Amino acid sequence: MIINGKQIANTILSQIKQEVAAMPFQPVFCDVLVGNDSVSASYVKIKGKKAVEAGMKFLPVLLPGDISQKALEEKIRELNLLPGLCGLVVQLPLPQGLAERPVLDTVLPACDVDGMGRRNQELFYSGQGVMVMPTAAAIRAIFETLQIDIGKQVVVVGQGELVGRPTAFLLKKMGYSVKTADRSVGDIKALCLEADVLVSATGTPNLITGDMVKAGSVVIDAGTSESGGSIVGDVDAGSVGPVAGFLTPVPGGVGPVTVAMLLSNVLACAKEKLK
Repeated sequence: MIINGKQIANTILSQIKQEVAAMPFQPVFCDVLVGNDSVSASYVKIKGKKAVEAGMKFLPVLLPGDISQKALEEKIRELNLLPGLCGLVVQLPLPQGLAERPVLDTVLPACDVDGMGRRNQELFYSGQGVMVMPTAAAIRAIFETLQIDIGKQVVVVGQGELVGRPTAFLLKKMGYSVKTADRSVGDIKALCLEADVLVSATGTPNLITGDMVKAGSVVIDAGTSESGGSIVGDVDAGSVGPVAGFLTPVPGGVGPVTVAMLLSNVLACAKEKLK
């Protein structure tokens, strides 16, 4: 069965829209795009469309790819001070020559809705964070929608800072038994075959094939990369689909739910402003 991420996202976005409409001010969501990467530009456009549909004000900021490190960080500091700002995202990856970490740490924690700044990362991994990284939060939402039994064995392939590592941490915190795999694991196939729920977040096209998946398992494809001008996932859907019990497609699976959870973080920031 294909997991309909758009349907899950629409349920979340409908609730966000209701809460935004009841607020005494309009939350501002700002997305900074440096350079002209077409995939990043497309993603920013999608986020902006959903933000506006949810009743938020969307402010896209387009900066040249040859901007200096200093000028970019100064621009972020300026955007931090925008009236009504409840979310500030710097689209990754940045063009070659720009260091991501100092830029991400320039975003104020109170509006760091991607949860990628050092302070929000520290809070998240200490169990005190309000801001959950959107893709990890999206995977949690899919678990909750499917009502996955707490006794199921979960395997997370990929331990990147953006998806794999926070997802494994979050699922462990929820009480699931979680095993992780990355390039250092010799036999990924054997580990994947143990999984009642397999989450892949490596950005390697067709890494997960049908012979690596337990029959009837849940397969959540959280990896995205560009291939032939289109977005593809980690999972070879043609071979995995007939074996898995549930599968998230790419596109249309984790992606829409990630956008919804990002805007959920914007709403959370807006609520904090009212306290």
